Amino acid sequence: MSSRVPTEMGVRKESVRMEAVPGWLRDHSSRIVTAAIVLALLYLGRSVLIPLALAIMLSLLVAPLVRAVRRVGVGRTASVFVAIGVLTFSFIAIAVALGTQMLRIAESLPQYESNIQGKLNTLNEVTVERLRPVASEASHLVQLRDVADQVPAQLHDSEPSKPAIAPTGTAADLTPARTQPLQLMRKLATNIWGPLQFAGIVFLVLIFVLLEHESLRDRFIRIAGATDIRMATLALNDASERLSRYFVSQFVVNLAFGVSIWIGLSLLHLPQALLCGMLAGVLRFVPYAGVGLAAVFAAVLALAVDPGWSLAITTVCLFILLDIVVGQLVEPHLYGHATGLSPLSVVVSAIFWSWLWGPAGLILSTPLTLCLLVAGRHMQGLGVLELLLGNAQPLTLPQRFYQRALCGDPHEIMVNAREFLKHDSLAAYADQVMIPALHLARLDAEAGATTEAQQQKIRRVILDVAAALSGDSLKLVKQRHRGAVLEEVNAGRWLRKQREELSGRWQGPLGVPPGSIVIGVGLGSPADDLTTEVLVRLLRKEGIDARHFSPADIEVGLPPGADPDGVAMVFVVSAFPSVERKRADPVSRQLQELFPRATIIRVCSPGVAPPAARAEEADSGTAAGSLEEAVDIALSWQRVRSRSKFERLDPQRAVTVCS
Repeated sequence: MSSRVPTEMGVRKESVRMEAVPGWLRDHSSRIVTAAIVLALLYLGRSVLIPLALAIMLSLLVAPLVRAVRRVGVGRTASVFVAIGVLTFSFIAIAVALGTQMLRIAESLPQYESNIQGKLNTLNEVTVERLRPVASEASHLVQLRDVADQVPAQLHDSEPSKPAIAPTGTAADLTPARTQPLQLMRKLATNIWGPLQFAGIVFLVLIFVLLEHESLRDRFIRIAGATDIRMATLALNDASERLSRYFVSQFVVNLAFGVSIWIGLSLLHLPQALLCGMLAGVLRFVPYAGVGLAAVFAAVLALAVDPGWSLAITTVCLFILLDIVVGQLVEPHLYGHATGLSPLSVVVSAIFWSWLWGPAGLILSTPLTLCLLVAGRHMQGLGVLELLLGNAQPLTLPQRFYQRALCGDPHEIMVNAREFLKHDSLAAYADQVMIPALHLARLDAEAGATTEAQQQKIRRVILDVAAALSGDSLKLVKQRHRGAVLEEVNAGRWLRKQREELSGRWQGPLGVPPGSIVIGVGLGSPADDLTTEVLVRLLRKEGIDARHFSPADIEVGLPPGADPDGVAMVFVVSAFPSVERKRADPVSRQLQELFPRATIIRVCSPGVAPPAARAEEADSGTAAGSLEEAVDIALSWQRVRSRSKFERLDPQRAVTVCS
């Protein structure tokens, strides 16, 4: 018993310690350990994984050719070997052409020796000779500072030293033997054996990957999608289609780039222009560094050929111009946006894979990252990869609006709004972006997640955005006191007061023809007032005499001299589900009594309410609506009124605007 008790107590203490560790910390720790194991396996197994990855990527490039040969009626095995033969012949032809061009350059180098020497002398005069006085002054200062250390060293060097006697028969006394042709062949074979062995492994794996394409696909689906074959099939099809389209498009673009370089350099009369074009097309498969290396080679060749500097400068400008045109105009339309990768993820992946796998990792960085993106898109546990690597917006437009409002930055909101308004209306922007953002702010305020200072900052940003988007060229009075005003009055009422300073207390004349005024009434919340003010400004931009009043103004009654028949339509506006929305029925009845000939229209936007709240609103008889539909109704009424001057609508019913 005595030995068992401490054991049980130790187990209990250990369990208490495990329970004290938060669950999210344990999850993150397990993910970090898993990622470290995967990285270690990728690094340790790179000698096997690199040929396998290259073979799979080449198979995606050759797959369209295999399918084209099979459509002719050739069998699967024969079509694979035909495609492999075409690929091998292409590589050999490129290697032979490059080797021939390089030999020609080596043979013609003595002709350009004087130009090269002249360029080197000029560079020496421009750089080294001008920096030599500065270097001598710096060395003089260093000598003055270290004079105490140099004197003992000089005394030590002045002591007589014994002459060194070189032993006879050493390598110094022997003349180097002339290298035999057999030794040259051995060195050449030693240098090229490694690349040939690597290429042979890649081609061997490529043959078997193409021969067993269907079998490998089924095995992958069986392993990855044992519980969900549909998901695994969609992921595999998505990855193969994206990668195949990417490789084929990249091959065509790089081929066109090399041909363009060849033609351009030929027009500049640069010798070996074909070699420069081939190097540009081949090296462009290496991200970021390939085009630069080809441009440096062509520029050095131009410096050697031309006695002046103009040919080299023109050559570099040609490379820069074509790379900008291809990278910014051609590639985005072919495969730049089709991959779904963000530009930052492409750069980071190039750095990561080149660190992990060297030059092969740099070449394969984009395809491998694209595979990770597809995995994150279709596999639930890897969804963070799509968020980190994809080019999709991580935040919705309302979330971005609210986030920038929290930071007090209306400028980015305005940039996004202008982009939105290029293809949609201001009413749609208010429905889809501004009102949901107001709802997010309301939810955080009710939960106590935002302070009063943050809420005031949000009100200021929303005021600036609403005033700018409404297009009203109102001169803001007492701008310096706006912060103090917003502490007492919400943004909607403040914008309304700015209009009242120009058009009067009742926002226009009271003596109007019958059925010529549209009134907007908010249900009382700050968001309702702002949404109502936005609706009124939208209607006024359409030439409708719209005016904004609050429930308190309605309770006071009509001003002296006002005709209730002058109001044709009243919009009762609720920005999103809230406690103020329960006032819709009594406010509508009060408005109907005040304006018996007017049509009462409820505009109830859903905001970002959860489904339960929307169902509750639907059960209570209030459907979701939008400002865009409210504007459409007002415009329809205006068209009818322009035809018949005034058409009395049914005053005994309330019209609900539904989205």
